[in-house]
Amino acid sequence: MKFTRILTAGALALASLSAAALTASVATAKDWKTVTITLEGAYAPWNLTNPDGTLGGFEPELAKYLCDHMKVECKLVASDWDGMIPALTAGKYDVIMDALSITEERKKIIDFTIPYAHTHAAFATAKDSPLANATGTGTVIKLDPGATGVKEIDSLKEAFAGKTIGIQAATVYSKFIYDNFGSIATVREYKTGAERDLDLESGRIDLVFDDAVYLISAFEKSNGTLAFTGPEIGGTIFGSGEGLGLRQADTDLRDMFNKAIQSALDDGTIKTLSMKWFKTDVTP
Repeated sequence: MKFTRILTAGALALASLSAAALTASVATAKDWKTVTITLEGAYAPWNLTNPDGTLGGFEPELAKYLCDHMKVECKLVASDWDGMIPALTAGKYDVIMDALSITEERKKIIDFTIPYAHTHAAFATAKDSPLANATGTGTVIKLDPGATGVKEIDSLKEAFAGKTIGIQAATVYSKFIYDNFGSIATVREYKTGAERDLDLESGRIDLVFDDAVYLISAFEKSNGTLAFTGPEIGGTIFGSGEGLGLRQADTDLRDMFNKAIQSALDDGTIKTLSMKWFKTDVTP
C-alpha cells in the first residue's frame, strides 16, 4: 500500500518538533464528536476523487463504517501526500487514512491504529517492453527489513541495470528502490503516482514500483498496456500493514478507532470492501 511510505529526513525533523510541541500542549483527552481525516483523493482504488468532487474508494467507504460505529461525525479532506504527517502533528487534521504503512520509523513521530489492510508491492512495465516477464513474474516473495543477498532481487538488479525506475517520492517503496537499485539504475521521483504512470505509458521511464493493488487500477486506466514484471514483494519489509495515523497524544481516539477496525474485521466489512475495490482480500 501509498502505499507504504516514509518521510524524508527534513519532514521527519519538522514532524518531530511539531509532535513534541503538540503533545506538551495537550493536557486532557478530547470529547471526540467530530474527526477530520485526510486522504490524497488520488490513489485509486484506496481513495479517489469522484467527478462531483466527493471522495470515494476503499478507504472513504471504510471510514464511513468506522465513524458510524464510533458515533462521531467525520470530515474527509484531500491533501498532498508529502505534507500529511507534518500537518497531522501540527493539528491541521486528526487522522491520516492514505494506505499509510505502519513502520518503526514513523512510530517515532506519530501513533497508529491496528492495521486494516496488508498488501504487496511490485514492479510494472509496458507489456511490450523487453523488461516484461522478468524472472519471478507471477510469484510472491516475502522479505524482512534489512534483507540482503536475496536471489530474486539480485536477478532483478541484473535485468534492470541501466534502466529508469519511477517512484512516488517519500514512500517506503522509494527507500526500497534506492537501497536496492539506486546504484545500478536511474531513480526518478514523482509527486504523485498518476504523473509517474503517465511517463511509463509514454516510454519516458522503463519501470515503476508501487503497491500492487494500486498498480492493478493503473493497468485498467492504461487500457491494458502495462503489466507486472518480477515477483510481488510482501513480508514485513514495508511495515506491518496499513493503519490510521494519529497524533501520539490522542490515545483515546486511537483506541476508539481500534475497536471500530476490529469490528470491521470481525464482521467481514473489510473483506467485503476489499473485494469490491481491489478484487482481492487485503484483510491483514
